[in-house]
Amino acid sequence: MAEKKVTLAHGAGGRQTAELIHEVFQAHFANPEFTADDAAVLSVEKGRIAMTTDGFIVSPYEFNGGNIGKLSICGTVNDLACMGAKPMYMTCSFIIEEGFPMDKLEMIAASMEKTANEAGVRIVAGDTKVAGKGQVDHVFITTAGIGRIEEDVHTSGAFAKPGDVVIVTGDIGRHGCTILLAREDLGIEADIRSDCAPLWGTVESMLSVTKDIHVIRDATRGGVGTVLYEIAAESGVGVSLDSQSVPVDGAVRGVCGMLGLDPLYLANEGTLVVIAPKDKAELLLEALHKGKYSANAAVIGEITEENPGKVVMTTEIGAQTLLPQPGGELLPRIC
Repeated sequence: MAEKKVTLAHGAGGRQTAELIHEVFQAHFANPEFTADDAAVLSVEKGRIAMTTDGFIVSPYEFNGGNIGKLSICGTVNDLACMGAKPMYMTCSFIIEEGFPMDKLEMIAASMEKTANEAGVRIVAGDTKVAGKGQVDHVFITTAGIGRIEEDVHTSGAFAKPGDVVIVTGDIGRHGCTILLAREDLGIEADIRSDCAPLWGTVESMLSVTKDIHVIRDATRGGVGTVLYEIAAESGVGVSLDSQSVPVDGAVRGVCGMLGLDPLYLANEGTLVVIAPKDKAELLLEALHKGKYSANAAVIGEITEENPGKVVMTTEIGAQTLLPQPGGELLPRIC
């Protein structure tokens, strides 16, 4: 039997479009708020909400540990979680290349369903377009998300203070390394799996022990190093890192060593940078170490008054060096 593929007719708005929505998307995304109308009508509790939007064009669209569908859910709910917001609702828009295999689209939708269920978010509306052959690289997804910010939670990259500690919630660089090995014929065999994961549960566990957290950032494109430079600039502070405290998987470290890459600048899709008062560090680590995605959490440095806008690394021999400012792209299209 011939493989069923997406055709231009599936994006034309007629019968085939309705069939695609019903057989693939509605089948996986159905919930009480999912709408067939022009917009979803939603209930939002009194208080503050966070809203985000994101686009996903990862190549390849399947990788060890996930695919573009899982990534689109994780990226959206994690951005909300960084603001202390419990994810509530999402919309998603698909741009699909003509000829894309229908079973792969089904796989992506099923992965989104599973990840959304884990994250506790509901997909309530969407849109589908089909582009001509070669106009899109397989499939692109754009999302928007809304979450309710927990009471008394205030996080921002501008809130880091001297004396705060810098925590990462897991080992770094695995997603970027996974995509690199999946994309390039480098002749390197390494058992590396993307850290792609929905992290509201991780944030919720921290907020359950203290709401005195100044910054939470998703260390995606550009990695932990780029995020720390962004925070240093926003808050007008310096960052001091201890190289020996930064958790890096052995396989990731090996690949980076062979290719001359720094894991601090490789993408993550399941690791957060957290900045909080030093006296809260032990409580936070205790909560994180019990978590599904944060067993490798560690304090990797502190916020300082010295060197505002800079990130300084203490090496394993005790020397101090200025971490290079991020420039260009080590790995394009990792999210």
